[in-house]
Amino acid sequence: MFRLTRLITAVIALMLVGTAAQAAFETRARAAYVLDLTTGTVLLEKDADTPLPPASMSKLMTLNMLFEALKDGRVTLDTRFGVSTKAKSMGGSTMFLNETDRPTVEELIQGIIVLSGNDACVVVAEGLAGSEDAFARLMNDRARALGMDNSTFANASGWPNPNHRLSMRDLGTLAARLITEFPEYYGYFGQAEFPFDGRAPQNRFNRNPLLKLGIGADGLKTGHTQEAGYGLVGSALQGTRRIVFVITGLNSEAERAQEAERVVNWAFRQFVEKKVIDKDTELARADVWMGDHQEIALLTPEDITLLLPATQREALSGTIEYRGPLEAPISAGDAVAELIIARDGLPEARVPLVADRDVARGGFLPRLRTATQVLLRDVIGRSELLN
Repeated sequence: MFRLTRLITAVIALMLVGTAAQAAFETRARAAYVLDLTTGTVLLEKDADTPLPPASMSKLMTLNMLFEALKDGRVTLDTRFGVSTKAKSMGGSTMFLNETDRPTVEELIQGIIVLSGNDACVVVAEGLAGSEDAFARLMNDRARALGMDNSTFANASGWPNPNHRLSMRDLGTLAARLITEFPEYYGYFGQAEFPFDGRAPQNRFNRNPLLKLGIGADGLKTGHTQEAGYGLVGSALQGTRRIVFVITGLNSEAERAQEAERVVNWAFRQFVEKKVIDKDTELARADVWMGDHQEIALLTPEDITLLLPATQREALSGTIEYRGPLEAPISAGDAVAELIIARDGLPEARVPLVADRDVARGGFLPRLRTATQVLLRDVIGRSELLN
């Protein structure tokens, strides 16, 4: 029998403390992206999808490839890599490696994170893929698989190249992955200094300007070239909330430091997590097709906690959407609808709603009743069109 379905929507008022819109954050960065990692809420986007020169911030992808190799067991922290003439010849920030060195993977990780070693990046690329060009191809393949659609890699270090571009959102995605997927290695990003073999005493300190401020900052990577300006992929943890942010195109180290601190303070001071709906709250009822029950309740499967502007005081509103009538059989706990909650100045929140009960497929009488109801509904609709 033909089943007529339609998108069912219902607007509901959520009896909870809400917000009034706060002033938008004006950043001096050329492009920026701020994510509340705890709730997955994007707090700020400014040209976030524009591919831009990333400078050393793109070293995060080299580290991702190395961490994946560690996780897969292809290398260990004690694995040693050789140093080629190409690696030794790299300019910019380096570990001052030479061809007689055989640094361990752990030393290379620290050399990339703390010293921003371009030579260390080439060593890793050649050690994992045979050549830096082959490694760049692997980076591009991996970027596509991770959904980093606005990024292309030409090298392992972020050395200036017209074909080497990343978006701020993709850098944020990469930072979030390093934090959540590789917690055993994330501590290296907060390391203040790395006096590798005493070779570069003037270059042993981490360039991240936030690490010493006591604001919960613990990563990730700075970057600077003349073309890119000054940038930072950062993260900070305060209480149970963690944010990830990316800024680029600043005019100086001082401006980068000031803007990064402004972003962190704004993200933690202007937003707060609030529980808006209790678990198992019935928000609506939905008709069921061909079941031994004619309707079910739509419940929240867990407490719903949202990130909201700290100044919010008004009640929130939400819309429930589902394709109805729902078709039996249905099991209790099945996600059958979606609650969409609007938040001023923030992306809408989408929460699944679940069935409150099992609904078995009905016998002859329930089927006949449902078919009759649908037929009458269809006849009434046709009549209204003719009139």
